[in-house]
Amino acid sequence: MSNAYFRLQQPINEPIKTYKPGSPEKEELKKKLAELKSKQVEVPLIIGGEEIKTGNTAEMRIPHNHKHVLGVYHKAGKKEVDMAIEAALEARKEWAEMPWEHRVSVFLKIADLLAGPWRATINAATMLGQSKTVYQAEIDSACELIDFYRFNCYFMTQLMEEQPYSPNGMWNRSEYRPLEGYVFAVTPFNFTSIAGNLPTAPAIVGNVSLWKPASSAVYSAYFLMKLFEAAGLPKGVINFVPGSGGQVGTPAMSNPNLAGIHFTGSTEVFQNMWKVVSDNLKTSKYYPRIVGETGGKDFIFAHSSADVDALVVAALRGAFEYQGQKCSAASRMYIPKSIWGEFKEKYVGEVKKIKMGDVEDFTNFFSAVIDKAAFDSITKYIKYAKNAKDAEIITGGTFDDSKGYFIEPTTIVTTNPKFKTMEEEIFGPVLTIYIYDDNKLDEALTLCDETSPYALTGCVWAQDRKMISKMSDRLRNAAGNFYINDKPTAAVVGQQPFGGGRASGTNDKAGSAMNMLRWMTARTLKETFDPPKDWRYPFMSEE
Repeated sequence: MSNAYFRLQQPINEPIKTYKPGSPEKEELKKKLAELKSKQVEVPLIIGGEEIKTGNTAEMRIPHNHKHVLGVYHKAGKKEVDMAIEAALEARKEWAEMPWEHRVSVFLKIADLLAGPWRATINAATMLGQSKTVYQAEIDSACELIDFYRFNCYFMTQLMEEQPYSPNGMWNRSEYRPLEGYVFAVTPFNFTSIAGNLPTAPAIVGNVSLWKPASSAVYSAYFLMKLFEAAGLPKGVINFVPGSGGQVGTPAMSNPNLAGIHFTGSTEVFQNMWKVVSDNLKTSKYYPRIVGETGGKDFIFAHSSADVDALVVAALRGAFEYQGQKCSAASRMYIPKSIWGEFKEKYVGEVKKIKMGDVEDFTNFFSAVIDKAAFDSITKYIKYAKNAKDAEIITGGTFDDSKGYFIEPTTIVTTNPKFKTMEEEIFGPVLTIYIYDDNKLDEALTLCDETSPYALTGCVWAQDRKMISKMSDRLRNAAGNFYINDKPTAAVVGQQPFGGGRASGTNDKAGSAMNMLRWMTARTLKETFDPPKDWRYPFMSEE
């Protein structure tokens, strides 16, 4: 039995590899891309460590070359979800009681394997299955996910160190346990790191998970499951159940053993999940923990003192990296008339230089959106803007899905601050700009704060410190992640914990101890060394 007090050193963020010409990482990645493209895979469910094939399959295709099939995956239904719940609850018995240092060792090993021999595989799968450029894959499926595993283990130990005061005569202690039941993790297509974090953050502290990955990102998720197995994660701790939201989600959320939901996706889906949980409370054993990060209508707000050259770069990268499919992508911008002319000329010139195409061509900045449904939804907004009298398209506006789901980086300028694309989440490469009068700064700040129901990310730009202070204060509740003279994207684990409020989610800050605490439940212990032998109190005595 261990008799030492174990400590984890505070992690350092995983360095980003450059993939410059001639580098070993570039050579390895290109080989892995060719290898994965050369074969098709059949992705099963993984329940209790066993591979299960239902026969109900769907294809996995490359978004930027949708004629290329990467393989098929099997879909789960109620029968398989019930099996996964049973397997998870069985695995929980040993996993929850396992000394924490052994659970942590599994995830630190996953991090090291991902940083080393598995890096090219997970990055290549993300590039092919989700149309990410090499840089977008590297910062996501490698660096951020490695950081999640290392930092989450560290955050857990920080929380466990929090202990109450003990007066003489007693010893007060707090112990941190996993939730009873299982956690249902529902993950999005746009970040492999989120997909790898949502089922594992609860597992690190002793929980068991059912994991439903996005149907458009099953490919990279499957390779993550194989990585977990390679690192020695016990069978049944995480159960892999891809499939439709209704077929998987309904039975997973209706079971009385549901202890929590860890979700990233659309606001509409999350609100429906919350309702299902609420409707089932009378039969539930627990009040499930509900943690969700949902939509965003992320903003850039510029003051007349802003550095225009830097603002151009922030707008371009913030709006168009990963085809605008980041939860944090800039999708609306407020800019004063006094700098609009200079900004427009420079911005349009730079956007025109963006090269779009296959992610295997490392000179491309930009690739395809995730699938046909996304393509149709995004282009509908562009068509709307083209026909609107109060809007003008100054970049992009064209699209083509003949080979891949390509949409040019599109910029709309509107005279209507409540224009459709200023209010609604698009989740694609579309930035809408509203030009405000310099003497109406306060009105513009109110518009920025109140136009959208979301409050995920946003940034302000100014050189004038008084204006930075003013804008930051006025937009205090408009974004959970707020940036000053930077784009509103690229939160880093341990540096900028991520999450927003209002319709953007529960703001439980992935990448911090706050999120880990949601998956822990505390027991307070009081031990009295010399308990009283007489029930009477001194005040009861008569003089």
